Amino acid sequence: MNMVHIGRLIEQELSRQGRTVTWFAAMLHCDRTNVYKIFKKQSIDTALLEKISTILQHNFFLYYIDKKYTA
Repeated sequence: MNMVHIGRLIEQELSRQGRTVTWFAAMLHCDRTNVYKIFKKQSIDTALLEKISTILQHNFFLYYIDKKYTA
């Protein structure tokens, strides 16, 4: 069974939008090293995922509902 790798999906969406890691880190109020740590995470705290979804205007929770979106 394929699992959602949420960090990879966040990284892909950030790239798709043409946003930089520096921009994303500023929006999250953290430094770039923390963003790279997020990209490596297979799972993530729901409060952080909600914040990321808002910043990127992309509902990452859908990946857990629709299993065709596994990474």
